[in-house]
Amino acid sequence: MNSDGLILVVEDSEEDTEAIQRALSRSHPSLHVEFAPRGDTVVPRLLDPHAPTPDLVLLDLNMPGVNGLTLLSDLRAHAECASLTVVVFTSSTSSAEEDACYAAGADSYIYKPVNFELFQTVLRGAVDFWIAQADGRPAAEWPTP
Repeated sequence: MNSDGLILVVEDSEEDTEAIQRALSRSHPSLHVEFAPRGDTVVPRLLDPHAPTPDLVLLDLNMPGVNGLTLLSDLRAHAECASLTVVVFTSSTSSAEEDACYAAGADSYIYKPVNFELFQTVLRGAVDFWIAQADGRPAAEWPTP
């Protein structure tokens, strides 16, 4: 089942989780946001036939246990998750990590700015673009608050 306007955020940092929640509640108040603080819970959640399928997965790389790159590879290994839009949203500026993420199947790799205003702008742009893609319409048609 596909839930319109659902974003699954895989993020272990409480500060980043709060910043993402605050930014999305301002820019996209009608979106549903679900948080997964650990990578090892994500594949079972996405394979659950009774759980709504997210339109977008925002994935942090640097997490304890199952890190973002391993999780991305695991997601792409499951046919049921192969078509999910996965945007790596990370503080890492390593070009090697970026290349590895694209090689593993990331749809986009976005650096998390430290400044909240820029963080909000970057996040809004990514969500506008990828949610519009999921809906099959240009990003310019996505309603803005």
